[in-house]
Amino acid sequence: MGSIRSYESSISVATHDSEPHLARYLYETVRTLAGLLVALPRRRLNDLTGKEWVRATKSWFVINPKPRTRVQVRHPAKYPEELVMHFLRFFTREDDWVLDPFAGVGSTLVACKEMQRNCVGIELNPEFVNIGEQHLTGVEGNSDAHLITGDAMAISALMKDYFGSNVPQFDFVMTSPPYWNMLRKSRGGNDSVHKQRRSNGLALYYSDMREDIGNIEEYESYIESMGRVFDGIRRHLNDRAYLVIVAQNMRDTDGEMKPIAWDLARRLSMTYTLRQEMIWCQDNKQLGCWGYPTTYVSNVHHHYCLVFQKKYP
Repeated sequence: MGSIRSYESSISVATHDSEPHLARYLYETVRTLAGLLVALPRRRLNDLTGKEWVRATKSWFVINPKPRTRVQVRHPAKYPEELVMHFLRFFTREDDWVLDPFAGVGSTLVACKEMQRNCVGIELNPEFVNIGEQHLTGVEGNSDAHLITGDAMAISALMKDYFGSNVPQFDFVMTSPPYWNMLRKSRGGNDSVHKQRRSNGLALYYSDMREDIGNIEEYESYIESMGRVFDGIRRHLNDRAYLVIVAQNMRDTDGEMKPIAWDLARRLSMTYTLRQEMIWCQDNKQLGCWGYPTTYVSNVHHHYCLVFQKKYP
């Protein structure tokens, strides 16, 4: 209502002395329009019952990913479709449009197609796009699924080139971006994963591309680059659209923790409203004995799911 009051003040100053009747008319018109805007019903967020809504708002949950296919395992950090579905049930309805700017091998698109949500995914690595497209062909569903090869930093240009004048507006963003350059560093449990993937001839990180945010070495540059990606996404979102960004804090090779999730929350709050965090836990990962017997090093089996919303007046 602050903007409405400013209009009222402007009307009063501009017209009160010379045209009192006009001033009163404009004043009442603005007040009426303000009342109508406030009274407009909000779009229902999902199709959950009250009981389902309550259960879905629990701030932590456990999802253990299913085994990946022999092709999907070529991606070093695929997140599970079950995780995507968990949030789709709460933040979307059938036929909504969902965006994943870091689509990988298409987990978000697969989940959307199975749940009758339309989805656009952007992925820099053509190999991962090819894997995702192959997997999507075997998924039942009538919704739209578009996996686009390109750099999310240039999302507007990519959308225009792909959709022409029919670029969709999105109701929800669901993604898991690179956790800085974590995959390029050998650290405790990650070292064991590296050794196993290397012995199996699998990629240890996303790509060697210059545009790959996962290859940025300077931490603050990484955070700012992530911020600029999501700054560019804002114009493609419907009013009040939500975003869920999955991230994890990281213990660097020098033993210092880099609070990736919290720094992303700080930077993205410049463009969006940070609404909440949810904690995704895994309890089927192997435990490692790190730092024993002199140094504390935790087994990290949780991720932060940061919930943002497009700011509105």
